[in-house]
Amino acid sequence: MSDIQNLQSYDPFADIGDAGNTGDQQSYIHIRIQQRNGRKTLTTIQGLPATFDQKRMLKIFKKDFACNGTLVEDEELGSVIQLQGDQRTKVLTLLTTEGGIDKKQIKLHGF
Repeated sequence: MSDIQNLQSYDPFADIGDAGNTGDQQSYIHIRIQQRNGRKTLTTIQGLPATFDQKRMLKIFKKDFACNGTLVEDEELGSVIQLQGDQRTKVLTLLTTEGGIDKKQIKLHGF
């Protein structure tokens, strides 16, 4: 009677490769898009490793993508980079080619 195996915790919304790693969300870099008003959008980048300087990365993003951006400090999420417009694919390619980050560590959210 004590051999019941299905009493383990299971997260049904976790990815297939993330079996059992429910508290390991900080290892991913999340790139999201938020709708503002009308056609205006906002791209947010969260979870950059501590090896990257946030202000310097913001400056690189702003210069390469020709958009405005800001660095927001949040209590729960840490520092979040916000960029104007839909810059998700550009950020993804920049981080993978020049940043040396594996594509598996980046989560692309939105539409």
